[in-house]
Amino acid sequence: MLPFRTMGEIKDLKGKRVLLRVDLNLPIKNGIVQNDFRIRRSLPTVQFLRKKGAKIILIAYANKSTDSLKPVAQHFNRFVRVGFIPAVTGSLVSSAVNKLPNGGVLLLENLRSVRGEEMNSLNFAKELASLGDIYINEAFSNSHRAYASIMRLPKLLPSYAGFLFESEYKNLIKARKPKKPFYFILGGAKVETKLPLIKYFLPVAKKAFILGGPANTFFKVRGYETGKSVVGGFFTGLKSLVNNKKISLPKDALLLSGKISRTDGLSREDKIVDIGPETIRGLKGCIQEAKSILFNGPVGIYDEGFSHGTEELLKMMARSKAKIVMGGGDTVVSVTKLKLENRFTFISTGGGAMLEFLATGTLPGVEALKKAKNGF
Repeated sequence: MLPFRTMGEIKDLKGKRVLLRVDLNLPIKNGIVQNDFRIRRSLPTVQFLRKKGAKIILIAYANKSTDSLKPVAQHFNRFVRVGFIPAVTGSLVSSAVNKLPNGGVLLLENLRSVRGEEMNSLNFAKELASLGDIYINEAFSNSHRAYASIMRLPKLLPSYAGFLFESEYKNLIKARKPKKPFYFILGGAKVETKLPLIKYFLPVAKKAFILGGPANTFFKVRGYETGKSVVGGFFTGLKSLVNNKKISLPKDALLLSGKISRTDGLSREDKIVDIGPETIRGLKGCIQEAKSILFNGPVGIYDEGFSHGTEELLKMMARSKAKIVMGGGDTVVSVTKLKLENRFTFISTGGGAMLEFLATGTLPGVEALKKAKNGF
């Protein structure tokens, strides 16, 4: 039994204006979408609403307040015909919504371009709510944000979870109780966002592999020389974990110089950019033995081209018989690049949202739907 209503419960959608909150924060380079995983995961909901004759108003944010969603709208048209309005509210938007035919789809401009979104403004939410009859949250991956389109709209309109939101919730709830032996592998940049997750899963994990940027922070706390490696400034919460026998850190690393070095033997000029071959080999046996794995990467500085370690781990996990749950923006990019999307149990569209949900069992957006205005 889900703690919120889902869109399958709506009896009549024909002619209804649906405010569909989606996650379209996509990697864009030179105006071209680099990865459309999040678009593709939302398509079943969009197509369902179209077939039911709803008028669909897509609302989403981009990475920065100054970024436009126009390139996303252009890419979306490869799958579904989508109109784009370079505004969020106002007469231009109202006019376009009024002209929407049944089954039509309209994308509004980046919500972050309006200050009221991140300020969780009630007035801004009321302006958005005036455009729709129904609100559907499909953006699980944004639902750790206490923003107006996530928190306020469910109080103003009959509200439901979309198919993707429902799938994320069901799969990640299961992942909170993994089958043993269970391993989790954490990379990325910041350790502070992963600390609650480490504390939650450590008691049930056979081993926790801390890699990438978080590993550098652990090294610093242990007193190792980290040179010019990326190190976070969050040390207090690690002191109780740094010598835990279940935690495994990289034994070797690829340096920016191209050399492989022991992680306990760096100089002041060295910079860790990826895990080394010994570390990769050490993970192989655990991945083969595991019945369940949680992976959040990458394990190297992915956006600077150091993807070898991440890709090698993904290939090993793709050959595993374990139930594997993973997420994170660069992780998804790697999986898509290697064409391994169908080889894992579940790939979350979220990074921070997935981590927070796994650690706590809920999100602000989940709680908002639980308390939402009654539906039709």
